[in-house]
Amino acid sequence: MNPRTKSALLWGAVGFMAFLVLVQGYALFVEPLVSITQGGAVALLVGVATATSAYAVEHRVAAWSARRAMDEPRSHDGDGKSKS
Repeated sequence: MNPRTKSALLWGAVGFMAFLVLVQGYALFVEPLVSITQGGAVALLVGVATATSAYAVEHRVAAWSARRAMDEPRSHDGDGKSKS
């Protein structure tokens, strides 16, 4: 499996489970917002949206991060000068 696809699917699983945890936590402390079936359906939509957006955006974030790392000075002491 392509690493980019695998990463997107894993992020989708995280989104799916995070939504279910939030719905369950709300139901425990306040009252149920939705039925189990409705919660599962919305969690599935959240998972698909998360996976799709992760697949579309991940390579851009990685490229931006790499460019930023190349432009960043070696020192992090605040003076902007690199230490040797």
